[in-house]
Amino acid sequence: MKLKTRSDGWRIQWILFALVTLCFASCKDDDGQAEPAFDPSKPIVITDFTPKEGGLGSRLVVYGDNFGNDISKIRVTIGGQKANVIGIKNQSLYCFVPARAYDGGIEVSIVGDEGEEVAYTEAEEKFVYKKKMLVTTLLGVTKPEITDENSNFDVKNGPWTDCGGLEKMEWMVFDPNNKNRLYVCGGAKSHRIVDFSEETLGTISFSGGASGSANVLSFTNDGQLIVVRDIANETTNAIFFFSPESNFTAQTKAMTARGCRAATPHPVNGEIYTSRYDKGWIGRYDPVTGENEPSKIQMYRASIELFVAIHPTGNYMYIMVRNRHVIYRADYNWETKTFGTPYLASGKDGETGCVDGVGSMVRMNQPQQGCFAPNPDYAGQADEYDFYFVDKQNQCVRVMTPAGKVTVYAGRPNGDGAKGFNDGDLRTQARFNYPASIVYDEVRGWLLVGDSNNHRIRKIAYEE
Repeated sequence: MKLKTRSDGWRIQWILFALVTLCFASCKDDDGQAEPAFDPSKPIVITDFTPKEGGLGSRLVVYGDNFGNDISKIRVTIGGQKANVIGIKNQSLYCFVPARAYDGGIEVSIVGDEGEEVAYTEAEEKFVYKKKMLVTTLLGVTKPEITDENSNFDVKNGPWTDCGGLEKMEWMVFDPNNKNRLYVCGGAKSHRIVDFSEETLGTISFSGGASGSANVLSFTNDGQLIVVRDIANETTNAIFFFSPESNFTAQTKAMTARGCRAATPHPVNGEIYTSRYDKGWIGRYDPVTGENEPSKIQMYRASIELFVAIHPTGNYMYIMVRNRHVIYRADYNWETKTFGTPYLASGKDGETGCVDGVGSMVRMNQPQQGCFAPNPDYAGQADEYDFYFVDKQNQCVRVMTPAGKVTVYAGRPNGDGAKGFNDGDLRTQARFNYPASIVYDEVRGWLLVGDSNNHRIRKIAYEE
């Protein structure tokens, strides 16, 4: 799937069609005469339309003759799907392209007082429909009659069509041995399993020291499940490993990690990278040798919430410093098998906002989980991946290119950063409510977003 940033072309299109709309605002010709009504003794005709191609929500002007002047009597379909007509003159009409208008045939009908078709025509040329990247809801449902976000959903297991909502989604990860099972860390709430083969939502829990509030669920490269708990002392175990052979019920190892929010494996060499809040450390644990170095990498300051994402090649990692609103980068040394000193990739320490740009020009507000997704446009380049991350308090998903440019990818429709829930176009319709997690589904080519306060998993993909 091609996941790439959008250009400013849609803004230009808005301006152009705003001008067209003004032409439909009056039912008078330039000479002051009223637009003629539909003449049943004459056929309706389509002579042209513009633009010739586009996707869902594109603004289409159809030219012809004898359309009349009554918008309630005109019917337009594109690719067999009903279009929303918002303006009409006798020789032109203005509508929006509907979803799934794949065939592209443009048909115009005039209906009578009883809704019967009294005239019909179709364009000789077809509109070229292009699928758009959209935000939709994969699973999860709330009760619209209840306004309290903490109680407007059921927590239950079942098929995606009847599984209630997810309480929290602080982190998401696929099982490396079963890419049809997605594990969702529920923080202090329930942890869930999304099964794509059965299309069900289940629950997983842990006993003993692994029970209770968790920051992250992760996996080793060989498929052991890792539970990372939020422990505020140095003597109590906080990272727990569970074997796949036991269906993740038998614990194989546990170790201390104060204030940890990471347990990310290097995709090639397999060592696990952890974090520590109070010291500002990135730790390194080697599951082969058993060597654990909790202070392996020193960050630029202490008292920081550190979340880690490692590039699929293993060449570098990004470190999301959630409470300081910045992202750092560290490059991998293949000889020493560890990462070097982290340096700033984007944002300014301690400053919030939502500003696109590069490096310290960028402003974010609580970046949390991030993931890498391939971009076909980069094929053959040194880095073929974009980095997508949730900007939690900005209610959006951001994207960072290999060159370090950060832009809003989905959410904040037309610049409005208010929280909410809405599916649709990435930048003109979609809304989130504290998105906390994101993962790339390499099997299906989707981005999945844990939309925490909407209690849903959202999907970003081309329309189906």
